[in-house]
Amino acid sequence: MSDEESPVISVKNLEKIYTGGVHAVKGVSFDVLPKQVVVIIGSSGSGKSTVLRCINRLIEPTEGEIFLEDVQINSPSTDINEIRSEIGMVFQSFELFMHLQVLDNVTLGLTKVRGYSKDKADGIAREVLAKVDMSDKVDVYPGQLSGGQKQRVAIARSLAMNPKVMLFDEPTSALDPELIGSVLESIKSLVAEGMTMVIVTHEIGFAKEVGDWIIYMDDGQVVEAGTPDIIENPKTDRMKKFLGQILEA
Repeated sequence: MSDEESPVISVKNLEKIYTGGVHAVKGVSFDVLPKQVVVIIGSSGSGKSTVLRCINRLIEPTEGEIFLEDVQINSPSTDINEIRSEIGMVFQSFELFMHLQVLDNVTLGLTKVRGYSKDKADGIAREVLAKVDMSDKVDVYPGQLSGGQKQRVAIARSLAMNPKVMLFDEPTSALDPELIGSVLESIKSLVAEGMTMVIVTHEIGFAKEVGDWIIYMDDGQVVEAGTPDIIENPKTDRMKKFLGQILEA
């Protein structure tokens, strides 16, 4: 396998059993190659978000291995802060600091984690905010932004760290319908630039448009995986039923 083909993220036999016995993830395995967009779909409670949070070590897996290139993420000896600085994460709920202006929300990781000077951090922050069309909001507090604008700032904050991979956990699920488009456009522009991504979404049309590889999860397992064609031609009854319910809705 050449360097170009070595996975950026490799998930091997991932298991997560929560206290109380809920078996949320059951033997999930997949690779994410450089510049690849992997999209995970499935109904609520299927284990999609748990997988993402295990990759970012927000949740500790019960069993299995997760690698960022050749570093095992879920090894006790791995520096969790170093890993998180290489893996950008965008949540449904934005997770911005409400007491900091937009620019400071984006520069915080650059100065605290990367150790950059304020001037260097400001320059990078303005650059990534321009990418998500938020240049005119640098001096505004998050409370003065719409949900879509907050999410675009959250994307910029992750991008600023120049991560090796970006994780998106239902990035539009908390947004009003009219605000979803601007966030999806921001993500599409990253796809065009060749950013490696794992996206958990319920936006099936978007999944088909941006995904190189689609993973359908149900009851904690990967039921079906393949190119976006599987959305048009699902093989399993479970995926057919899931897509049918979405079309009805």
